Amino acid sequence: MLTSQEIRQGFIEFFKQKGHTFVASSSVVPLDDPTLLFTNAGMNQYKDIFLGSEKRDYSRAVNSQKCIRVSGKHNDLEEVGKDTYHHTFFEMLGNWSFGDYFKDEAIAWAWELFTKVWKFDPERLWASVFGGDPTDGVEADTESEALWLKNSSLPTERILRFGKKDNFWEMGEIGPCGPCSEIHYDLGPENCDKKGVKHECCVNGDCGRFIELWNLVFIQYNRDETGQLKELPSKHVDTGAGLERIVAVLQNQPSNYDTDLFKPLLDKIAELTGKTYSAQIGNQVDNAFRVIADHVRMLTFSITDGSLPSNDGRGYVLRRILRRATRFGQLLDMHEPFIYKLVPTLVEQMGEVYPELPGRAQHVGNVIKAEEKSFIKTLERGISIFEADVREISEKKLSQLPGDKAFRLYDTYGFPLDLTQLMAQEKKLTVDVKGFEELMEQQRKRAQAAQKNAIYQADALSYQLPATDDTQKYHSHTLNARLLGYVHEDQYIDEGAVPKNTNVGLIFDRTCAYAEAGGQVGDNGTIAYGSSTFVFEDTIKAGAAVVHFGSTESDQITIGSEMTINIDPARLDTQRNHTATHLLQWALQKVLGDHAHQEGSLVCADYLRFDFTHSQALSAEQIEQVEKLVHQKIAEAAPVTFTVMPIDQARELGAMALFSEKYGEHVRVLAIGSETPDQLEEAFSREFCGGTHVNNTSEIGGFKITREESVATGVRRITALTGRALNEMLHLRNKQMDQLGQILKASPEQIINRVAALLDENKKLKKQLQKGTAADLKTTVEQLLEKAPSVGSARIIVGSLPTAPVDAIRTQIDWLRKKAPSSVTVLACATEENKVLLFAAVTDDLIKGKTLKAGDVVKAIAPIVGGGGGGRPQMAQAGGKNPEKIDDALAAAKDFINKKLS
Repeated sequence: MLTSQEIRQGFIEFFKQKGHTFVASSSVVPLDDPTLLFTNAGMNQYKDIFLGSEKRDYSRAVNSQKCIRVSGKHNDLEEVGKDTYHHTFFEMLGNWSFGDYFKDEAIAWAWELFTKVWKFDPERLWASVFGGDPTDGVEADTESEALWLKNSSLPTERILRFGKKDNFWEMGEIGPCGPCSEIHYDLGPENCDKKGVKHECCVNGDCGRFIELWNLVFIQYNRDETGQLKELPSKHVDTGAGLERIVAVLQNQPSNYDTDLFKPLLDKIAELTGKTYSAQIGNQVDNAFRVIADHVRMLTFSITDGSLPSNDGRGYVLRRILRRATRFGQLLDMHEPFIYKLVPTLVEQMGEVYPELPGRAQHVGNVIKAEEKSFIKTLERGISIFEADVREISEKKLSQLPGDKAFRLYDTYGFPLDLTQLMAQEKKLTVDVKGFEELMEQQRKRAQAAQKNAIYQADALSYQLPATDDTQKYHSHTLNARLLGYVHEDQYIDEGAVPKNTNVGLIFDRTCAYAEAGGQVGDNGTIAYGSSTFVFEDTIKAGAAVVHFGSTESDQITIGSEMTINIDPARLDTQRNHTATHLLQWALQKVLGDHAHQEGSLVCADYLRFDFTHSQALSAEQIEQVEKLVHQKIAEAAPVTFTVMPIDQARELGAMALFSEKYGEHVRVLAIGSETPDQLEEAFSREFCGGTHVNNTSEIGGFKITREESVATGVRRITALTGRALNEMLHLRNKQMDQLGQILKASPEQIINRVAALLDENKKLKKQLQKGTAADLKTTVEQLLEKAPSVGSARIIVGSLPTAPVDAIRTQIDWLRKKAPSSVTVLACATEENKVLLFAAVTDDLIKGKTLKAGDVVKAIAPIVGGGGGGRPQMAQAGGKNPEKIDDALAAAKDFINKKLS
């Protein structure tokens, strides 16, 4: 039996023999495509080739692409676990032709691989083709029908036509697309899961008998932002075969989860939970096993490739997936973090195929563990919100949880709808699913509207713009260039004159301006034409063009005229900061370890910001060590050189890459510490980098970390200064120190001791004050107890207290409970901020016998002081903003308690 590793490699070798170049999988996080949250198909990394804006030195490619489908049109999330073949993360085996071969070869080779190499039973194979769509004006793909008859043994009745939903492939709302032909496999009537129901098994049906294995996409069109289809300059082939499904059939397994791709993970889950996986559909425990195994794959690969859980966009999807997995873990009685313990198993299994995994495993585990901890707490809060909603529904004598409440649990607390339905069912309630789905649809439309705007701005024009020669950005600050055209109001104009007094983006045949990339901001400067000046405030790359954004003055600029580009001298400060980020990366790995990888950066003239993977805050000693190492390298005046080389050669030399950047076949490697570009092995720092830098580390001038903080789970951020900005900061600090010395009447050398003495004196005064407050508090509480009336055997202790710390008040409440073992206590005080604190405490006998709860008491009286709160039946607390209403709130408390006790 073939292993998954052998099947994956066999596919690659088959097409290499057909003249295809192996191309490594791209990141699952699309690096320069705002139309996608995640890479959802193998063709994503070739989009620019299909659009005609990029060329490579090969016309045929093959690979196994990491894919994620959890949002948008291609969303398999809700099906995961319920069946055995949908996944959020999967591997897509694919072969591509870029204007080379087309339908004939693609169909012939697919049949050869399936029947001659992998030995699929031809009698179980079916093919589907596009049946046409009048709304787009596209006719049926009769050519593919004829080619299946020519190149395979399939009879006419096993070549079926389907519509746009099944046989027209689109990467997103806009972009390359075309008709597709799918290969389906008949697993046999025993795999129909609709037995006992009137049903007909068929391709693209609703049972498990027929399964799609390979999709051959013939990319002929590009759908523009208006929804129209336009013929592409060249025709391309993009195929995709889901590895998981292929492996299941070839290993003769009834489920993807029974293959060697999932078995190690399922075994580990069983070991950690003590539960047994029995591979049943509809079984809650087995469903949880499948969901967790699938989701940890998606999480591990996406975090490895640079994505992190957050509250918006891609990060929000990650957080939802992780929370979903955590909730399913609770169905396995796992109430502590455990999913992170699955990461080493996955890395051991797939680290050889995807070498990026081992170096990021510790980071991935840290992120998942922290998120698990956080959601377990959130889950408790969400359940309490649900319980409050149920109480409200019960009081109104309703039997259905409103859709907006279900959506709030989903959107705010990460509760899947099926979890809310399960919890509601336990309370004998239903859920307004229609209302929930309407709110979900509104959210989708908002997201799509925002996404379309981003597409239009950043992507729609890129392939229309002419290429700019920007090789001089590393060597020159002034350059003469010819104006080719300009971007204005989402159009590109290449004739006539640029309008007066207008915001535009100018495009030249060449430029010395650096376009924003790799964390370095785009250059600004001036462009001289005649007696006028065009001030550009930003420079970006759009496709192959460099666009200079700014405003024209009163004089017109004629297309085709020659102009002089001048870069703002502040770029020198940016260069100092950029080279300093490379020194900082090197120093962090020296101090913290190799796991400290760059996650992102911002390099501008005023400061540098550097994000890196690390699970905890740096100590003062570690920050000092990092600064010391950077200072040493600045003092050494180490040379800074660069060279361009093939990406594989650069990796062999140990050059570090940034996970959030997209690299081509050749990369620019920046080296610090080697005299010449051909001596990179002598450099202590080697990184992929396309930015501008100093020639020698001594030009940085100085380095100081001004802030170290957390920006995301498992990611820290350092902000630092160099050169001019550092000198300005030191001058300001010196001025502030002089002013502080004048206030304290101390020399700079004496300031620390003087401040320490003042703080010590302040502590002593606070302690004296607290003693007086504690005495007053104790006296007041004793008086309240002494005067407290009784209802039966219960004491009612209600009154105001002097302003005091919360802990001190709680201590007195504990004392009262001991002195009055059957009692209700309600206390209030005004705070120093002129707000209100309310406390309620009820002993257990009254909770059980009289159903009196502390939380109910504070909820009843808190609105009187303009606040709210709650808590446990034994103890509750609330806040308010109207101290003048304290007496009214206490009076209401007495009435509430008396009614309950009587």
